[in-house]
Amino acid sequence: MNRDTLPRHVAIIMDGNGRWAKQHKIQVALGHRKGVEALRAIIRESSDLGIEALSLYAFSTENWRRSPQEVEALMGLLLEYFTSEIDELDEKNVRIRILGDKDGMPDRQRRALINAEERTEKNTGLKLNIAINYGGRAELARAARMLAEKAVRGDIRPEDIDEEALAGELYTRGLPDVDLLIRTSGEMRLSNFLLFQCAYAEFLFPTVLWPDFGVEDYHAALDAFAGRNRRFGGRSE
Repeated sequence: MNRDTLPRHVAIIMDGNGRWAKQHKIQVALGHRKGVEALRAIIRESSDLGIEALSLYAFSTENWRRSPQEVEALMGLLLEYFTSEIDELDEKNVRIRILGDKDGMPDRQRRALINAEERTEKNTGLKLNIAINYGGRAELARAARMLAEKAVRGDIRPEDIDEEALAGELYTRGLPDVDLLIRTSGEMRLSNFLLFQCAYAEFLFPTVLWPDFGVEDYHAALDAFAGRNRRFGGRSE
């Protein structure tokens, strides 16, 4: 693994837990639990490799439409994860940032998310961004609203609003744009994830379902990224 060719910011849409559970003839909740096991390994490997930022799509604003049983299971797993993993993440110098509307979460989960951010806010290692109750369009609308409020107060002029100003109001402010987006299970869509931040990202869509996505699969994705010719709208020489 050539660390000089690693992406600074990796984003992952962790897709396929439900299909994995169906294949194994078990409840969907157990598929999500198996997905958490895969998540642990990828976070550890990202930290060990020295990747700057890792953004994970854990729960979208649209996921509330799933069955009450599945939502309840996901909320329980979320609480369990932050309870059981926070010590190790903190020890490994990982800084956690929640992308999304924490105020729209159930109280126990909201407090766990806030605690994770506050406990790790001074850490200087992997920047672990977890998108929970998140939607890319809602994020952009929120940023536009905040800029409009600043303009109304006279803090900024409308002509001062540019891409940099908009980026400064996003949940990911201060982070580099996404270099590599991975979506497991073979589905080929963004699903409203980091729409602004993925403007020039390289996309990979491995067919493996998320619970089976291991460190070797991750390395293969990173190697594939290293072989891409990124032109950012220009032409290759």
